[in-house]
Amino acid sequence: MSNYHNPVMLQECIEALDIKPDGTYVDVTFGGGGHSREIMKHLGKGGRLIAFDQDADAQRNAIEDDRFVFVDQNFRYLKNFCRLHGAIPVDGILADLGVSSHQFDEADRGFSIRFDAELDMRMNQASELTAKQVVNTYAEADLHRIFGIYGEIQNAKSLARTIATARLNGPLSTIADLKNAIAGLIPRGKENKYLAQVFQALRIEVNQELEALKEFLTQCAEVLGTEGRLVVMSYHSLEDRLVKNFIAKGKFSGEVEKDFYGNDQKPLTAVSRGAITATEDELLENNRARSAKLRIAVKR
Repeated sequence: MSNYHNPVMLQECIEALDIKPDGTYVDVTFGGGGHSREIMKHLGKGGRLIAFDQDADAQRNAIEDDRFVFVDQNFRYLKNFCRLHGAIPVDGILADLGVSSHQFDEADRGFSIRFDAELDMRMNQASELTAKQVVNTYAEADLHRIFGIYGEIQNAKSLARTIATARLNGPLSTIADLKNAIAGLIPRGKENKYLAQVFQALRIEVNQELEALKEFLTQCAEVLGTEGRLVVMSYHSLEDRLVKNFIAKGKFSGEVEKDFYGNDQKPLTAVSRGAITATEDELLENNRARSAKLRIAVKR
């Protein structure tokens, strides 16, 4: 498990959950089980932990304990499966978003710019859409939208046009094919950052990450009991903005809605002022923590 994924801000997450020994908790991004195992240490005989992960590799890390339930599904189905397991309301929900270290390190998964492999990027390997299909079949206008919004790439229009032109000579099947096709657009000295943005955009589209996150956050408000905690760690601004807005407003855009008496209509209240970031000591040990932002909310 330790090689699978080094859990980010582990102690901060555990403290944020404010775990009750007999409580019911949900880890919606189980991965290597680092956060889950720490949660289990704080649970008594009456406590329960339900863990979600859509990656078949993660299931091999499942914890053998009567108080533990593994759900091999995307967290966008949080409410359905919590209901199925008689686990509503819950006392705390933890989400560590993004790609695990294991997924980045498995070359054939196609998540990392470090390796050459088939353009895949599926978190759930049973799903149909791959990065290869996106690159080779999406209209130029859709590629422009994806790279502009999900990758926040400045020359997104030129990038989309370049890919659409390159694939006329044959499919872009591998990471190397894609890199070679767009090489002329990559700013000198910023190669890694630019390619990371391209890969982020493709990954978000393939896995429908932002749509899933919105559905998850909306359901959290319904699944959490009074005084229940929501703890979410994100790794890029698109995710963090959704989390921040939902905690602050109970919605993803616009102003907070008010009831007849002028009271804010929002289910959650922020516990921390702003996002919590990793300590300098952790940054030295775990580079992945550098972009992590942790937000904590309580259901009132």
